[in-house]
Amino acid sequence: MRGRADQPAAAASALSSTIGMTVPPAEKLPRHVAIIMDGNGRWAQERQLPRFEGHRVGAQNVRGLIEECRKLGIRYLTLFT
Repeated sequence: MRGRADQPAAAASALSSTIGMTVPPAEKLPRHVAIIMDGNGRWAQERQLPRFEGHRVGAQNVRGLIEECRKLGIRYLTLFT
């Protein structure tokens, strides 16, 4: 049985295999990540979708991002919208 200390390492390993990139070891990951969310409306317009659809998809992506940060042990996430 793994302890809490192993959870970020296991999450990093799982994420590495999912995205096909190497995720740094947990001790090298930042404690705080800040993201400027820009372009959701443009993304939708480029696909001939209403702007609100871009914002809806952006919100879905944020949910996944929050979950991955939690799994990786990133304590603080700042989103500028």
